[in-house]
Amino acid sequence: MPEGDTVARQCRILHEALAGAVLTGSDLRVPRAATADLTDWRVREVRPRGKHLLIRLAPPTPGPAPLTLHSHLMMDGIWHVDGAPLRSSDTSAGPRSADTIRIVLTARHEDGRETRAIAYDVKQVRLLRTADENSLVGHLGPDLLDPAWEEDPSLRERAVENLGREPERPLGLALLDQQLLAGIGNIYRSELCFLQRVHPAVPVGAAGELGRIVDLARRLLVLNVDRTVRVTTGGMMGRDGDLWVYGRGGRPCRRCGARIQRGELGEPRLEGTEPRVLWFCPRCQAGPGIAAAPAGREPVHRRARHRR
Repeated sequence: MPEGDTVARQCRILHEALAGAVLTGSDLRVPRAATADLTDWRVREVRPRGKHLLIRLAPPTPGPAPLTLHSHLMMDGIWHVDGAPLRSSDTSAGPRSADTIRIVLTARHEDGRETRAIAYDVKQVRLLRTADENSLVGHLGPDLLDPAWEEDPSLRERAVENLGREPERPLGLALLDQQLLAGIGNIYRSELCFLQRVHPAVPVGAAGELGRIVDLARRLLVLNVDRTVRVTTGGMMGRDGDLWVYGRGGRPCRRCGARIQRGELGEPRLEGTEPRVLWFCPRCQAGPGIAAAPAGREPVHRRARHRR
């Protein structure tokens, strides 16, 4: 799954490219929306909701209800605008096969400029009334990148309350639960636990002050929303020093020198769910035992290049 900052960044770029433009063509290559024709509909805005991407549309004439084109990047989804991929920390920006295209939108702006946006490998494509968006995203917890976060303290309060709802649940599982708070993926899960000096398998009730964890999660997402390579170390570690533990199995901890361990943490109560791989320092994050993950290649991270 993508991290929330990746979705927010792609939404912002899509909004800049499409907002206010009138669609001159649409091609939704999914069975339930394949016959939809959005020609002459105007793009009102493109907004993220957790890891979901919402393109809101205004009808060409009075009468029809406003619509939302919903999609989810999942593991491999990416949007291209005018042939260029929207750079991502989570997915490859390399060439994509035409048979993975799911959405094609062409649009014209008032000044005559034309824009073409193509979505590759996106999932959960839905076209629905904007008034019905909650049927797809209403179950989500507070979005850590919600623009109203600073002005609306209830968002933070709800996130903290949600996170502490099941004090016996391992922190490393609760952080991935988008119904509690939206935006954290596997990278931030590992990095947050390390920065808190808490083992991922420690129960939420023993993980320390939850407000601090929520604040740190939001701060990391905000700091990285404009970066194409994710950084949690402050960028002061030199080459290949972007992350503390994620993807660094077998390498020395940047704090204490112990070997970073790679393990798995699953949710036994949820049938059909697979354990997710995570990384932690056994010395900085002493805690209960955790299953060793099968051997595998560590994720590859490029050297950070900051986009201001």
